[in-house]
Amino acid sequence: MEPWILLAALVLDLGLGDPPYPLHPVRLMGQVVTRTEAWALPWGRWGGGLLLLAGAVPLAALGWGLEQGSGVWFGAVELFFCYSLLGLGDLLRHGWAVKRALSGSDLEAARAAVSRLVGRDTENMTPGAVARATVESLAENLCDGFVAPLFWAVLLGLPGLLVFKWVSTLDSMIGHKNQKYLRFGFAAAKTDDLLNWLPARLTWALLVLAACFFPGASPSGAFFVGLKEHHKLPSPNSGWPEGAAAGALGVRLLGPMFRYGALEDHPYLGDPDHPSELKPWAILHLTVMCLWVWGFCVLGLWLYSYQIGPIW
Repeated sequence: MEPWILLAALVLDLGLGDPPYPLHPVRLMGQVVTRTEAWALPWGRWGGGLLLLAGAVPLAALGWGLEQGSGVWFGAVELFFCYSLLGLGDLLRHGWAVKRALSGSDLEAARAAVSRLVGRDTENMTPGAVARATVESLAENLCDGFVAPLFWAVLLGLPGLLVFKWVSTLDSMIGHKNQKYLRFGFAAAKTDDLLNWLPARLTWALLVLAACFFPGASPSGAFFVGLKEHHKLPSPNSGWPEGAAAGALGVRLLGPMFRYGALEDHPYLGDPDHPSELKPWAILHLTVMCLWVWGFCVLGLWLYSYQIGPIW
């Protein structure tokens, strides 16, 4: 994928966001899952694996075919897909909405804003709980919505980006550990874990580097909390960025929370002696700093590749 396409896609994502419309690629992927689930669900793990391949193979072929074309039209279509599949702009917008609401002491608006970021109950959240949920969601989704898509776009071009978003969408819809989806969503969940394995650790490293340039943040805290406490979460990946965020900001994240009316016990990440009341906009600035660090890393890799010849 040409560097200008990713750069333009990122500018569009940050500037315009990701407005919902019927033919949005992720929405279309979701509709495919919804319409084929009833057919594939009785097959258990085999059905989930077949559904995964049934989407990944044609999407990889579509991406490869578009990259073989030349001219303005093919470039525009690549740009459209890349812009549609990056999610940093909306993530930051939702985070800033929480900041504005909390700054204005409008707790109801803050709860409504954070409900767009998390899948837990927000109706009775305190300001501190709203802030913690914002930090946790921004840290985790920094990987899922920005670092990982860009990583696969750089490594494998449009085919890699399309397949990653298909797997991510599939995992979000069927990769649940409940009676209905435990077997059916197994392939999607494990593949999503695999595709996010390296990006999650890259996000941890990015947060450590970003903390070096952010006044008041702790690079050593980001490094050691992410390294030592990531295993506390059941996911092999989410503990890395969330632990790094907790360490960088010197706060304690997660802990008990309500989801669908039931209290769930989750481990804490971060210093247990540090108060959990924090302002969410620190993670917003840290996220923007990660954008710059990751952007310079990608730019440097491309410049290096042009010196030694193509490396992918």
